[in-house]
Amino acid sequence: MEIFWFIPTHGDGRYLGTSRGGRETDLLYLRQIAQAVDQLGFRGALLPTGRSCEDAWVVASALMPFTQRMRFLVAVRPGLMSPGVAARMAATFDRLSGGRLLVNVVTGGDPDEMAADGLHLNHDERYEVTDEFLTIWREVIGGGLSNFTGKHLDVRGGKLLFPAIQRPYPPLYFGGSSTAAQRVAGKHIDVYLSWGEPPDQVAEKLAAVRAEAERHGRRVRFGIRLHLIVRETTAEAWADANRLISHLDDATIAAAQSALARHDSVGQQRMLKLHAGNRDALEISPNLWAGVGLVRGGAGTALVGDPQTVAARMREYAELGIDTFICSGYPHLEEAYRVAELLFPHLPLDHGSEPTPAPANGHSVRGEVIGNHLVPDFKVEAKS
Repeated sequence: MEIFWFIPTHGDGRYLGTSRGGRETDLLYLRQIAQAVDQLGFRGALLPTGRSCEDAWVVASALMPFTQRMRFLVAVRPGLMSPGVAARMAATFDRLSGGRLLVNVVTGGDPDEMAADGLHLNHDERYEVTDEFLTIWREVIGGGLSNFTGKHLDVRGGKLLFPAIQRPYPPLYFGGSSTAAQRVAGKHIDVYLSWGEPPDQVAEKLAAVRAEAERHGRRVRFGIRLHLIVRETTAEAWADANRLISHLDDATIAAAQSALARHDSVGQQRMLKLHAGNRDALEISPNLWAGVGLVRGGAGTALVGDPQTVAARMREYAELGIDTFICSGYPHLEEAYRVAELLFPHLPLDHGSEPTPAPANGHSVRGEVIGNHLVPDFKVEAKS
């Protein structure tokens, strides 16, 4: 298993749905979390994206110099970013971090947010853009020359001068529950992510993505996004789960559910159905608790229990084929320590080797680029 943590750039606190116990998520606090991730042995951390968050690329770049080992899972946004610009950003971050970038492909599921950023496409059209974007992005960052004309994107002569360290490119992560999303995953993605639904529902999605990947002669790895509430005893864990939503009132839940209901994301709608805004039956599967989703968009479930129980539930997901767990907990700093202390000893962790700096040969340019597109010592063809 690989265990990732989460950098809460949209806010953090001890209780959901209230400013009581809230944290100032400034650079100093985010740096503390990143350094905890780095030192405690997590594989890396996900940085969220969207208008409710600080910009993921800026934050990752600010935190990168204070860490040595952790990977940064940072979003590219098809339709909001051009594939060439996104490829240059990814290659630069990968080079400067010593090969520590992972790329999270986020198509987006909130039509109002998309419109506010100037993107006026329906659900399936956004996935058409994502397909075209990734076709170009993979070609460019892989060192090729891209000439692509599609329904939405038109790129001529796209290429990189400064390549990424990781080959053929930093791995692509992606989540989406619709048929359109699963087609994109099977064609392009390295790690397909699900939110924390009950195992039988997750298994159905994984089977669909496997089938799509096989159509393209590919294999896809799988991951899951969950919150964790791990305590020394199960009773303590459930008490803290209930404490997390102890300041939520019905009006706050209703406002959150109304805002989330407008999303055309199939995954978000599946999350909402797990609890239907009702706080009376939140354990939707053994030790899987949907209380977070009463007010939080996206990942809305948590595994709750003592270390042995939570580890056993994670192994149930692993038996489905999941090897990557992207986790979080409130507050994120303290919970990173709890998870590492209590849960790590019960899991078969494989966080790989430490990143290595870019080798000079083939990964850097000595001297200034010539005429904006030629590297020094380029070969001039002899005239006959």
